[in-house]
Amino acid sequence: MKKILIINGHPDKESFNFGLAEAYKKGAISSGSEVKEIIIRNLEFNPNLQFGYRKRTELEPDLIEAQEKIKWADHLVIIYPVWWGSIPAIMKGFIDRVFLPGFAFQKRENSVWWDKLLKNKSARIISTLDQPAWYYWLIYREPSNNAMKKLTLQFSGISPVSVTTIGPIRLSKDTYRQNWLKKIERLGEQNK
Repeated sequence: MKKILIINGHPDKESFNFGLAEAYKKGAISSGSEVKEIIIRNLEFNPNLQFGYRKRTELEPDLIEAQEKIKWADHLVIIYPVWWGSIPAIMKGFIDRVFLPGFAFQKRENSVWWDKLLKNKSARIISTLDQPAWYYWLIYREPSNNAMKKLTLQFSGISPVSVTTIGPIRLSKDTYRQNWLKKIERLGEQNK
């Protein structure tokens, strides 16, 4: 039985991202996996890492619980919309405050290298766009997906990381969305 953590980074509970999270969860539970969730919009925390890494900012209870869930999980599913080529501000604040030195990675003394502290986990990124996914890949080179995959997850030792990019959403028909919900549910069933 796989332990799966779904992290939803969309601030609007009425969004298609919430439907995608539910579809993945439904598939994962049907396969016998244990599922926990972090819905970032529901957490109480200051998203500002006000001192950077120079001085420790105490973690709020919701962020301590988030770290415990990340440690617990075998597989992370991270769902977010792409806004201005990046992730929503509240999700960026969550990443800044949770994926800290001593938890996600540890810089080596007198070295440019670091130790990856979240090894033996895999992840799936599911991002949504208001443009075609192929255009985001070809023209912009997927900056949000690359940053999340390479500079956050793999930097912390999480590997492999798969990416599913869905778009365009804004002008999509219901059949398009329903087909994607079915595909995401199947990914959940397969624990991918």
